[in-house]
Amino acid sequence: MQAVVLVKHGDPERAFELRELNKPEPKEGEVRVKVEAFGLNYADVMARKGMYQDAPPLPAVIGYDVVGVIDKLGPGADEELLGQRVVALTRFGGYAEYAVANQLVVHPINKELPNAAATALATQYSTAYYASNMATNIFEGDHVLIHAAAGGVGLALIQLAKLKNSVIYATASSDMKIKMLEDLGVNYPINSDETDFVEEVENIRGSDGLDIIFDSIGGKSVKKGFQLLSSGGRIVCYGGSKRGDGKGIINDLRLAVGFGIYSPISFMLKSKSFIGVNMLRIADDRPSLIKTAMEKVIDMVNKKIIPEPIGRAFPVSDISEAHNLLESRESVGKLAIEWK
Repeated sequence: MQAVVLVKHGDPERAFELRELNKPEPKEGEVRVKVEAFGLNYADVMARKGMYQDAPPLPAVIGYDVVGVIDKLGPGADEELLGQRVVALTRFGGYAEYAVANQLVVHPINKELPNAAATALATQYSTAYYASNMATNIFEGDHVLIHAAAGGVGLALIQLAKLKNSVIYATASSDMKIKMLEDLGVNYPINSDETDFVEEVENIRGSDGLDIIFDSIGGKSVKKGFQLLSSGGRIVCYGGSKRGDGKGIINDLRLAVGFGIYSPISFMLKSKSFIGVNMLRIADDRPSLIKTAMEKVIDMVNKKIIPEPIGRAFPVSDISEAHNLLESRESVGKLAIEWK
């Protein structure tokens, strides 16, 4: 089979090579997917730059989400899955023509669902559902701030927050993205390149504060956001894209200091909550939770409760272009790579 192999750290033009590898074999409770397309995630950018500690040693096949048809079952896997088109989460290995996955994090999808949308359901939309309905909950009328709202998880969070009739504040980095957020029904879009989100929220809310903040940026964004929370407020952190702005121990220390230092006493006295979400850890240790989240969002899309995810697919020959676009943070929605 062909696979896109990460052979060195750095720019995508030098980091990846297309190589012939043996097909993986599914183990107990696993299935093998003949991959139509694989999704890109910001963690892939971090792995490419040598900044992701969970990434396998080089040379490596990275990648978390794939869409395709199950062509082989491991011992104990559900026989009804064989031959079905599915979306699946992988523990790396997704950048290949064949990939294996635990059957608990595999879900059938209809044949008409576009590849980029399908891969978004496995990662971004499942992350959003877990963060907003399982790790915590959005209640009707909550004032909710979503950072990097034009990204895959951000767009999913907007749709899930709208179902709860929330008042939605959302940051994005360009006028084009702000216009898109307005069209999606965001109450208060905030251009993060031009204005300080704290000042914008305080101008709107005064001293009332926010009920939930979803933060994928990390660093000072978290510290500043924590001050905006009202009593009973929650901040949910599920990424650290700010780390990608630099490399080395100084950059890491600057990011860590930016998060701030907190005491459990301050959480209790102010009745605030800090919630961390790492979907790789959940997938490793409690895959049934991923299964629940994936089932919920796929069912919502099938029933048209929420729209199909926004995405864009590239041919495998353009993987460098797609990686550069994702790293630039100019992309909207989910990016995927197709084997054709």
